[in-house]
Amino acid sequence: MTTELVRFDWAIKKLLRNKANFDILEGFLTALLREDITILNILESESNQEDEADKFNRVDLLVKNTKHELIIIEVQIKSEQDFFHRIAYGVAKLLTEYLEKGQPYQAIKKVISISIAYFSLGTGTDYLYHGSTNFIGVHDKDILGLTETQKHLFGKQEVKHIFPEYYLIRVSNFPDEIHEAIDEWIYMLKHDAVKPEFRSKNIQQVSEKLRVMNLNAEQRKKYNRFMDNQSYHASMLSSYKAEGKLEGMKEGVQKGMKEGVQKGHEERTRAIIKNSLQQGLDLTIIASITGLNVDEIQKIQKSS
Repeated sequence: MTTELVRFDWAIKKLLRNKANFDILEGFLTALLREDITILNILESESNQEDEADKFNRVDLLVKNTKHELIIIEVQIKSEQDFFHRIAYGVAKLLTEYLEKGQPYQAIKKVISISIAYFSLGTGTDYLYHGSTNFIGVHDKDILGLTETQKHLFGKQEVKHIFPEYYLIRVSNFPDEIHEAIDEWIYMLKHDAVKPEFRSKNIQQVSEKLRVMNLNAEQRKKYNRFMDNQSYHASMLSSYKAEGKLEGMKEGVQKGMKEGVQKGHEERTRAIIKNSLQQGLDLTIIASITGLNVDEIQKIQKSS
């Protein structure tokens, strides 16, 4: 038996910013990043709005961990063709916003971008992707490393630990098979439910804290409005698709009729020309009858 939960995008917007619920995010990040994560605080992000943001299909959450790394968690419901570009822009924006003027470049904070997509994002068969930056030798295929001085100065062991890292979760591609801790969390993202047998860090806290039935009256009101908005937008999208399909069918029928009329007219014109030529009529007379010029009539005459 599973417990019905509020949708994760709404939970990020309304519940997970509360320090009492940091343990849920810590569990998710620990499973994804494969290291024990403790959240220091939640920073201001673009979707820290109350009512207007309910209308949008995108939410994000900006987290700082105890290593002072910046972790941006973004949820996207509807398809967006330039989603990859927006990920790149969001990371670049963080890199510049959190470097104060006059600071050395080594003060740039490590950024980890986590994108949870509920639509078909790109091509590929996997449901979880990870990207990082390495410099690989063009000729020797070796990986460019840090000197011992740089390791001590930056507190990093590899070049890739300086650059942003990216995680992409394609929720709809998840096959509902549990092999490791993060799979339990992606199952939750896909089904808004947690199975009793799940054992990854803090995941059972999800089934306790994000239950629909545990919402107070004000939260339930907001959640119901949010779900109504989602249903409305889904209905509108379905209507647009149906109207587009119907319009396409109409255009196809009209085009077919037009082509059919045109084809019939051409066949009749050819028949008139052939009959007129057999009767020995002058080409100029045939041209005046059919509306074609003499050259066109001669081409039809040669093809007969």
